[in-house]
Amino acid sequence: METKRQADGIVKEVHQSLEPVQMKPYYEAVKRLADLVFAALGIILLGWLFAFIALLIKLEDPKGPVFFKQTRCGKNGTPFTMYKFRSMATDAEARWEALQDQNEVSGLMFKIAEDPRVTRVGRWIRKTSIDELPQLWNVVKGDMSLVGPRPPLPREVKYYSEYHMQRLNVKPGCSGLWQATARNSVGFEEMVQLDLLYIQTRSTVLDMKIIVWTCLNMVLKRDAS
Repeated sequence: METKRQADGIVKEVHQSLEPVQMKPYYEAVKRLADLVFAALGIILLGWLFAFIALLIKLEDPKGPVFFKQTRCGKNGTPFTMYKFRSMATDAEARWEALQDQNEVSGLMFKIAEDPRVTRVGRWIRKTSIDELPQLWNVVKGDMSLVGPRPPLPREVKYYSEYHMQRLNVKPGCSGLWQATARNSVGFEEMVQLDLLYIQTRSTVLDMKIIVWTCLNMVLKRDAS
């Protein structure tokens, strides 16, 4: 599994490759306030759901942890620990390399529609995106925002070009333009294009639209496997 110490080795290179992004102080301040308020409310109001999902995960695999922790790259490549409900077998990371020839997504991403590492409970919480809810804690901590580019793995960033590095100009998000629109229907390069479009046009109105689109996708279970 990737660790923060391993991720630290690429941070310097990331900083050298980043292009300047337009500063929007008022927007950033409003966004941070909204992140804190809505993430905290989400944790409080969904506490019962957190407990229910934790129970289901433990019933299926009593010895495994409830939460899955993974090092991701945040703004400017800074590594942080991202939290999710565990949806895979406990040895999932160890089996990752053996499954590379089954990858169904082009570019620097890994995705298998019927991933054999996913548990029964995991398939359900992934389908509804419930597995992502613990990232609300990452939002409260300031590692992530409610809206922003998907936080990449250090092993992905290792192969980024200067063009790809621009995704790291802003704080990563629980959801973003890619997740709310194209999702798994496009490859890595198209995802990057959508992320850069978001960075260039980001605004409070666009963030609100993305949150609404994401909620609709969760309810309708659109392409969320």
